[in-house]
Amino acid sequence: MQVILKKEVQNIGEAGDVVNVKDGYARNYLIPKNYAEIATEGALKNREQNIARLQAKQEKLHQEALAKAAEIEKIGSIELSAKAGESGKLFGTITTKKLCEELKEKHNIEVDRKTVSLNAPINKIGEFTMLIKLTSKVKTELKVIVTASEVVKETVEELEETEA
Repeated sequence: MQVILKKEVQNIGEAGDVVNVKDGYARNYLIPKNYAEIATEGALKNREQNIARLQAKQEKLHQEALAKAAEIEKIGSIELSAKAGESGKLFGTITTKKLCEELKEKHNIEVDRKTVSLNAPINKIGEFTMLIKLTSKVKTELKVIVTASEVVKETVEELEETEA
């Protein structure tokens, strides 16, 4: 099915693009969430008239994303502390939601957790890299340093349970 995107959709296209997608994806996801509309003759004519407005809006979003990426790069790294065992393994995992909250709290930079991806789950002490995809063209990385706020002594039984 051919649709016209109203908003940027990751791995599909940007606002104003005419793309072919599977019927179910269009009917069940893109159209109900107002990300796209069916590419009818009238919609295509309307798209041509609104293309300049869409491009201006996209350029504004791109500039805002570049500014936010520059702010994030200035930070360099973010440090978190969590409860850990003697072996360095954390009790629980540090999630993308927690990372976004930390950015908002400490640096007043708001990032949607859905735009953050980690190359590995953060479940031990160390350094990690998180990739932030602000738009399809603007991506930035931020180093995450995890330290132990409290070291809890592990018994032999607990270690065997975590390995099993």
